[in-house]
Amino acid sequence: MTNYIGTATSRIDGRAKVTGEAKYAGEFNITGLAHASVVASTIAKGRIARIDASAALSVEGVLDVLTHLNRPPMASADSAYDDDTAPEGSPFRPLYNDRIWFNFQPVALVVAEKPEIARFAAALVRVEYEEQAHVTDLHRQRDKAFALEPGKNHSAPPKPRGTAEQAFAAAAVRHRGEYYVPIEHHNPIELFASTVIFESDGKLTVYDKTQGVQNVQRYLCNVLGTEPEEVRVMSPFVGGAFGSGLRPQFQAVLAALAARALKRSVRLALTRQQMYGLSYRPAMIQQIELGASAGGTLDAIAHDAITVTSQYEDFHRQETGWSGLLYRCANATYAHRLARLDLETPCDMRAPSAATGVYALECAMDELAVALKLDPLELRLRYYSDRDQNTDRPYSSKSLRECYRQGSQAFGWDKRNPEPRSTRDGTELVGWGMASGVWEALQVPIAARIVLTANGHAEVSCATSDIGTGTYTIMAQVAAEMLGLPLDNVTVKLGDSTLPQSPVEGGSWIAASVSNGIATTAGAVREELLRLAKQMPNSALADATADEVTLADGMLVSKRDATCAVSIAEAMRHRGVDRIEQEKSTTFDDDGSHAHNTHSAVFAEVKVDEELGVIRVTRVVSAIAAGRILNTKTARSQIIGGVVWGIGMALHEETLIDHNFGRIMNANIAEYHVPVNADVYDIDVIFVDELDAIVNPLGIKGLGEIGIVGVAAAIANAIYHATGMRVRDLPITLDKLQR
Repeated sequence: MTNYIGTATSRIDGRAKVTGEAKYAGEFNITGLAHASVVASTIAKGRIARIDASAALSVEGVLDVLTHLNRPPMASADSAYDDDTAPEGSPFRPLYNDRIWFNFQPVALVVAEKPEIARFAAALVRVEYEEQAHVTDLHRQRDKAFALEPGKNHSAPPKPRGTAEQAFAAAAVRHRGEYYVPIEHHNPIELFASTVIFESDGKLTVYDKTQGVQNVQRYLCNVLGTEPEEVRVMSPFVGGAFGSGLRPQFQAVLAALAARALKRSVRLALTRQQMYGLSYRPAMIQQIELGASAGGTLDAIAHDAITVTSQYEDFHRQETGWSGLLYRCANATYAHRLARLDLETPCDMRAPSAATGVYALECAMDELAVALKLDPLELRLRYYSDRDQNTDRPYSSKSLRECYRQGSQAFGWDKRNPEPRSTRDGTELVGWGMASGVWEALQVPIAARIVLTANGHAEVSCATSDIGTGTYTIMAQVAAEMLGLPLDNVTVKLGDSTLPQSPVEGGSWIAASVSNGIATTAGAVREELLRLAKQMPNSALADATADEVTLADGMLVSKRDATCAVSIAEAMRHRGVDRIEQEKSTTFDDDGSHAHNTHSAVFAEVKVDEELGVIRVTRVVSAIAAGRILNTKTARSQIIGGVVWGIGMALHEETLIDHNFGRIMNANIAEYHVPVNADVYDIDVIFVDELDAIVNPLGIKGLGEIGIVGVAAAIANAIYHATGMRVRDLPITLDKLQR
């Protein structure tokens, strides 16, 4: 049988990863490879007055030290440094001039025969600065933040609804709270690295850690002033990125500059500390006000956010409008302001805006439930919205009610005592909390190529990336099912800029996009096979149309009569065809009549030591509605990973900056805390069946982001239930419970 979609299939790249066969960007070797090391700024704002590289250049094995004074030519126009995901503004240009925008900014690059020599010599480079006053504290800049225009674009706050001011005045119960999320850094396992192979003809082959090889390829061509055929970017395996690899990072262009300067191959691998100079989830202050009637109708919502951006770009996402997708309310206002700090530009981190915006919203909803003396789940069911109120559209599918039902049943929510501090387990206070989750079901134009050979083997290729989410596997599954072949007969190629067009891998859009892209191309293969089969003498499919046949078990089979079939191999060999090659582009016809989203219901149990304040998340149930699930095994892994990250967001993660120096104090994974095995207990994942014939032909929605959304809020709400103390600023550490 060739039914693979929806099965628990092990990763086809798993063996390569666990045996070390899989190579990452910093592991491609070539004879004569040189190694580079970054010299980073120690100030947050100012200019470079002088660089003395003499001591570094005197070290045996050092090949060169590149600075803004001697690096190869680079483009001068801002537009050359734009990429597919760049926000408005003037993108950062590494080693371009003497301007210092942020701490950890690269100011020089040492290139040597060995990595150890490069790192040692980098420590010998002396840089003198003209330092300027800086600000890196969001709270100091909140009053200077500038507003975004509501409804201007997808990332702006939604337009207001109704008359919120009057509704608040008339509300029987009002809640107002301020919620804070700190800067968080991605910290993927694989460090950012680029290995640039300088070919004999001067062309560059770049192995880069990225979520978009074609994005990086276009960026490098623009910055270096080269033709597209002169730069090839490859990224066959990525050890996690979570948004940090959406934009080309500075190590790629620095390594390419060094390769061109020396006319030899160069590798630049960043240190863990230097990774903190790349990207981060922006800090944000959110104020939410809710107005409700005594009978439990939601009458008004006001959601305001202030988020961080850099001095040179305007990065923002839509933080405030998620309530319009979840809760019925006729009156709502939204506002979003940006505060400029002397930091690098933020970037997307898993579920950008939803992880943070929904955290504040769902904590506020819990506080409203307490004020109304309503069960938090009952409150959400009363306010349930069947339409996207921001755009006044129905959903292509929304099974959130069923998520509530199945999740609460599996968790045992009906046994919850509503009184805070009412349940104990020895010396620990036990709390139960819940939250809703929502994310966008996005999809993007994409192209896929299929090469089918007469021996029944198919090669499927697309330039998309696999950042560890299982893209190799789901591409193989979809191709195997659509072509009627065994899974072992399908080979997948991805992560190469020369392959068919793909956007960056992000936003949970690749699984749906590439799967439907493969289905489109497989349809073209099927049509070509039918054309060949019809030319066979006494063909059983002589009168069949393309819509009337399917591929199964190596056969082209009539849907009307399974006995009418032609072997794929026979059809190709009869006409002397060794291979069929088809490449098709797929777009998604969206007339805008429906909203497309994924949803979740998260239930969490915490246990808090009454004397010490130590918090344990002992149980989480996450019920997910995300359309058709392609692979239940890798999908479950995705959600578990999201839940673990949600635990980190709630209890651990926080980038700490010494604002006197504008310098990150915990730029390492010893002091930047993330959950470890001892912090993770029982996680139960439920996939709620959800048929969606509107979102796309295969009914697929993405899973990468929805797993984290709502988790931090469910934990925060559980901590309140356990202790009776409401902590609104993350992370919730034990000191915040000692009041």
